[in-house]
Amino acid sequence: MASVRTTVTLDEELAERARQLGVNVSAAARRGVAEAVRAALLRRDREAYQRHPEDQDAFWSQAEVWGEQ
Repeated sequence: MASVRTTVTLDEELAERARQLGVNVSAAARRGVAEAVRAALLRRDREAYQRHPEDQDAFWSQAEVWGEQ
């Protein structure tokens, strides 16, 4: 997967603590951004479903019956 450079701004104390503790800031940022993207996708999907909930469909009830025979 290709990577792209970006700039992240941290407050001085946090950056210093990360350095002292040997935290890989790039890896931590990737994990944080990935989690934020997953959360945003879930939120977007939930909101879309709430706007347009699924309706019962008689066809699928029949399809389930077909599979049981």
